[in-house]
Amino acid sequence: MTKPELLAPAGNLEKLHFAITYGADAVYVGGPNYSLRAQAGNFDWPELAAGVAFAHAKRAKLYVAVNIYAHNQHLVNLPSYLHRLAGLGVDGLIISDPGIFRLAKKEVPQLALHISTQSNSTNSQTVAFWAELGAKRVVLAREVSLAECAEIAAANPGIDLEIFVHGAMCMAYSGRCLLSAYLTGRSANLGDCAQPCRWQYRLEEKKRPGEYFPIVEDEWGTYIFNSKDLCLIEYLPQILASGVQSLKIEGRMKSAYYVSCVTGTYRQALDACLAAPQKYAAKEGWLSELKKVSHRQYSTGFAFGNPGEKAQKTASSAYERGYDFAGLVKEYDAASGRILVEQRNHLAVGDVVEVLTPGGGVTAYQIKDMWSTKTGLPQKTAPHAKEQVWMSVPAPFVPYSILRRPVKEA
Repeated sequence: MTKPELLAPAGNLEKLHFAITYGADAVYVGGPNYSLRAQAGNFDWPELAAGVAFAHAKRAKLYVAVNIYAHNQHLVNLPSYLHRLAGLGVDGLIISDPGIFRLAKKEVPQLALHISTQSNSTNSQTVAFWAELGAKRVVLAREVSLAECAEIAAANPGIDLEIFVHGAMCMAYSGRCLLSAYLTGRSANLGDCAQPCRWQYRLEEKKRPGEYFPIVEDEWGTYIFNSKDLCLIEYLPQILASGVQSLKIEGRMKSAYYVSCVTGTYRQALDACLAAPQKYAAKEGWLSELKKVSHRQYSTGFAFGNPGEKAQKTASSAYERGYDFAGLVKEYDAASGRILVEQRNHLAVGDVVEVLTPGGGVTAYQIKDMWSTKTGLPQKTAPHAKEQVWMSVPAPFVPYSILRRPVKEA
């Protein structure tokens, strides 16, 4: 069985470090312009250069999203932008717009061109079309089932296929939504979605103002557009059998903790599946890990056909979040048995935390002590944002390990 790529999101340089450290074979990022996540941290040019260097040093790849739907004014500076990306040594471009694809093929033919899920590729002929034009990979639309993936792969052996396996789902067809532009003036197709599909709605008939029809799911309204999140970790054998080459995690807007936890969990699961696909069964611990990040209720999306209302959560758009990202391990001092921790949420002596490590281990312990890096004196808490403190630990914890603790009830 060919080993597929595990592709993780990287909304900024720190998240890129986490994604690769926790097992991603490749990351996808947004550059200074032309990305469909205008509100993400994205990368400036020095950060892109650093990201490429880090990825390549770890034998990982870096793809840049150039996936807006462009108007003429967007094309003016595009050739120079593409040449600059190529000069940095990025591994590929993710493109939606045929015009941008045409320009990229002309200006930077040495770069692999990936067709974004925004291009709505749902059948074998569409994939063949892109293959004939020179695309290296097609990211299939989320609406494609695994059975259809297998048919498309069999009909197109000369091109890579990529599918989403985890993360948020859009209520619009392949994410091509008009709600945001209509309601707020912020275009989702230019990277500036306000996510109005997560808002509360009431149904009112034009001639009956103030009279709400009975679609209410709670006392505040209904969330008729709200999609559940995708989670396919239980179905990796079926995914691998479908012939796809890349398994993609959604989430450039997600936190570093989310990226680490989800990427690390899928890394373990994918390796286990590749080692013994016939014996694969998703471990309860993996499913538990995926519930410890901020998420909406999980579903299988369109993997096994049209899910209908099963893919929607109309009662609420709230996230479920079991744990807070409390601290990041910067280094371990073997002589003292201490770790240097950068605080990310309130930490105090007496807190019970779990430590998630890049290798997949989880260790729970109670914080016994804390020392200031500035004075060397003991202290009870780390009250300042990103304050660094030393802590005694029961075992060595490598850099990029994450301290987390259960969310406290309000």
